[in-house]
Amino acid sequence: MMKKIVSLLTLLLMFLGLTFVFLRSCTKFQKSNRHGESIQIKGSDTIVNLVQVWAENFVKQYSTYSVGVTGGGSGTGLAALINKTCDMAMSSREIDEKEEILAKKNNVVPVRFKVGMDGLAVLVNKNNPINKLTLEQLRDIFMAKITNWKEVGGEDKKIVILSRESNSGTHMFFKERVLRNNDKNSKDEFSVHSLIMSSSQAIYDEVCQNSNSLGYVGMGFINDGVKAISIAVNKTSEHVYPTVKNVTNNTYTISRPLYLYTNNEPCGIVKMFIEYVLSDTGQKVVSETDFVPIN
Repeated sequence: MMKKIVSLLTLLLMFLGLTFVFLRSCTKFQKSNRHGESIQIKGSDTIVNLVQVWAENFVKQYSTYSVGVTGGGSGTGLAALINKTCDMAMSSREIDEKEEILAKKNNVVPVRFKVGMDGLAVLVNKNNPINKLTLEQLRDIFMAKITNWKEVGGEDKKIVILSRESNSGTHMFFKERVLRNNDKNSKDEFSVHSLIMSSSQAIYDEVCQNSNSLGYVGMGFINDGVKAISIAVNKTSEHVYPTVKNVTNNTYTISRPLYLYTNNEPCGIVKMFIEYVLSDTGQKVVSETDFVPIN
């Protein structure tokens, strides 16, 4: 009988010890968030507006908390997470091998949450007569093998290539999917003649005012001020526009998932925010901001 009591006491102490460790880790995490009252989210310019809406809705529901959201690109957000200067990273790509190594060195364990889907739209000026291109034509344009619109059925005018900076997840995804055709061994790069733009908004603004330009952005930037062209995988394939329906049914080829990353499994306010984002209410915001919900 005494042995059973000792065994039960041992198990109880082990359970309490594990519970204490968990609560301590959450408390420690919350202290880094100003005692659980605020969190900082950094990263992808593609979803910065979406996350900002989430943040505003979240603090309306939990008025004692605050959520700071800043862009700068997926690479910037993941670097901040690895350096422990933010609580969550917004990313339009998966964390890469080099970042994983740096995270391990800093005792950071990135945990990924898929929060939505996006289609990358290729925009041209609304006065440009071009309405469709193939992936091969896109590749040749962004590598400056095709330099004049007349080579793809347009006017006799020089093509102005617009691209994001290298720390952008949008830049990385477009390069891997379009320029390199998902070939891990490919070393193809954007033309050195590309105009490097600081944000998706900057690309949109330039396309609006420059009739010879084209660039790539999240499809949330599509509106009457610009024109999104339809894309075909090859010459014999159907040309498909970037729409919610076509991203959902996987017929639009330049589509990607969108992520939030945390350091370790989230707890406290960070867990609450993730739960809100993945809820029906949070995913409704995804649709309202012209992205594709995961449900």
